Amino acid sequence: MACFFRRRIAAKLGRTLQQPEEVFIPALSAVPLFKKQKTADFKLSINTLRANGVLPSGGDIQLQTENLASQLKQDSVVEDVSADRGTIHFTLNRKLFVQKMLEPFEKHGEDVTFGLDSELFDNLKRGTTLVEYSSPNIAKKFHAGHLRSTIIGNFIANLKQSLGNNVIRMNYLGDWGMQFGLLGAGFGRFGCPEKLKQNPLQHLFEVYVQVNKEAEHSEVVKQAARHFFRQLEQHESEAVSLWQRFRDITVSEYQHVYKRLGVHFDIYSGESEHQAQAQETVQQLRSRGLLKTSEKGTGVVDLSPDGDMSSICTLLRSDGTTLYITRDLAAAADRKQKYHFDEMIYVTDKSQANHFHQLFQILLAMGHSWAESCQHVPFGLVQGMKTRTGEVVFLEDVLNEARARMLHNMSQSKTTKELDDPEDTAEKVAISALIVQDFKGPLQSDYKFDWDKMLQAQGDTGVFLQYTHARLCSLIRRNEGIDAATFDPSLLLERTSVTILQHLLRYDEVLYQSAQDLQPKHLVNFLLKLCHLIASAHRELPVRGSPQEVAQARLRLFSGACSVLASGMRILGITPVHKM
Repeated sequence: MACFFRRRIAAKLGRTLQQPEEVFIPALSAVPLFKKQKTADFKLSINTLRANGVLPSGGDIQLQTENLASQLKQDSVVEDVSADRGTIHFTLNRKLFVQKMLEPFEKHGEDVTFGLDSELFDNLKRGTTLVEYSSPNIAKKFHAGHLRSTIIGNFIANLKQSLGNNVIRMNYLGDWGMQFGLLGAGFGRFGCPEKLKQNPLQHLFEVYVQVNKEAEHSEVVKQAARHFFRQLEQHESEAVSLWQRFRDITVSEYQHVYKRLGVHFDIYSGESEHQAQAQETVQQLRSRGLLKTSEKGTGVVDLSPDGDMSSICTLLRSDGTTLYITRDLAAAADRKQKYHFDEMIYVTDKSQANHFHQLFQILLAMGHSWAESCQHVPFGLVQGMKTRTGEVVFLEDVLNEARARMLHNMSQSKTTKELDDPEDTAEKVAISALIVQDFKGPLQSDYKFDWDKMLQAQGDTGVFLQYTHARLCSLIRRNEGIDAATFDPSLLLERTSVTILQHLLRYDEVLYQSAQDLQPKHLVNFLLKLCHLIASAHRELPVRGSPQEVAQARLRLFSGACSVLASGMRILGITPVHKM
C-alpha cells in the first residue's frame, strides 16, 4: 500500500513544481525505523531531484530544501511536512495510514500481492529469465558445497517470478568429461549391480575413489578410462547405455534432496547435450578469425585489449577435444535459440568469476549482443561445515543432522505444540535455519558455519522467523470467532501498531533493492526486524481479554504482518510452518 501514499506525495510535488509525478517516485522512500524513535513516514531526497534536473544543481541545498518544504501544505493525506539536511520528511494522516495499510488484508488476512504491485517495479525489465543453478556433477552424492548455489538460485528464481517474470529454472549437470571414462572403466572392474540397486550414489562414489587410486600408478587403468570415454564420444551403445544409467540414477537421487529443500527445476540439462554444438561453435570462431593456435597447439581466443595474446582463453586441447568453456558457449547460444530469454543468470561460486567474464566476452565477440543480458552471481565459501562425525562431504548428512538437532531442541522447549508430524516440522525449520544463516550477509563473503548459532530460537535465525510465523498462526486460530473483516483504524494508533505498519511500508522498496542486486540479505534483515516488532506487539497489544472492537483491530494487524512474513519467507525459499 506504500504506492498509494507515494503517488499522493508525488502528485503534491508535481503540482508544486509543475512536473509529472513520475519524476518524484524514485526520490521518495519510506523512512527506516530507528530503535524507539518516532519517525516520519516518507522522505524526499533533494539531491536526487538536483541530479535528474527537477531542481537546479547549483546553489545552497539547504535553502532549496527549506524553500520547497515551505510550499508543501498539509492536506487530508499528509499531516506534517518538515525540512532536514537535504531531505524533506512527510508524516501521513495516522488514521488514513492505518486504514490503507491494512485494507489489502480484508479477506482472511492473506494478500499474496502486498508490496508486489508497486509502481517501483514499472522500470524493471520483465520478460523471460533463465536461472542456471545447483549444477552438481552426476554419479556422485550431492556435495554440501552445492548447497549455496541451490538455495541462492532458488531465491533469485522465486524473486523474479514474484515480480512477474516468466522464469525458467535450469539445472546444468556436470555429466561429461574424462571422469566418466574413469567411472565407466572402474565400474567394469569394481562395480556390483546389487550394490548399485541398494545405495546407488554411495556405490558409484566408492568405485570412483577406488579406480582413481589405481589410475595414479597404473597406465592400464588410465588407458581403459580413455578408451571408455572415446566410446562415449563416438556414441557406442554399451558405453552410452551405462552412462545414461548413471545419469538417471543420479537425477532420481538428487530429486529427493531437492524435494527436502523445497526446490524444483523446469529443465535438467547437461554438458553432454552440447558436444556436437561445441564443435560448431569452434567452426564459427574459426570463420570469424577469432580462434588462434597457440605454441602448444591448443585453440585459443585472444581477449587482450591490444591483441597481443597477453590474455587468452583456451577452447580446444591440442588433440582437438573441447573444454568446459567451449561447451558453455554452445549451451548459451542453444538456450537463446530455444527459450528466447531476456536475461540469463548463472549462480556459481566466486572462483568462476573469470570463467564467466571470458564467456560473456567471447559471446559478444561472436556477435551475440544478447550476452550483455547475461549475468554471473558469485558467492563465497562456507567454512567449517562439519557433522558430529567429522568433516562433512554430503548434503544429506547436513540435512539429517540439522533435522535431528532441531527435533532435539523442540523436544526440550516448553513452548513446543503437539504436532502431527514432528520430523517434518523439524526438517522445515532446520532448512529455514540453514537458509537464513547463509543469506544474512553479502553473498560474496565467505562465512563460518555454526550449528549452535544457526538453530537458536532467539536471535536473528531462521528458527526465529518460523517461531514468529507459527505463533501468529496460533493467535489467528485461537481467535477464529472474532471477525477482523471490519475494523476501526482509530484503535491502532499506539506507537507499537504504527511502528509495524511503518516497517511494512518499506516492503516494496526492499524487494526492489533485492531485484537490483540479487542479494537476499535485504529481505532477510527486513523479515527479522518485522519479527522483533511482532514480538513486542504480542506483549503490548493483547487480543484476548480486550474489548471486541480493539481485539478485531489488533487481529487485523497481526493477520497482515503474518501474511507479509509468509510471503517474504516463500520468496527466500522457506516453507512457513503453522505450528511448532
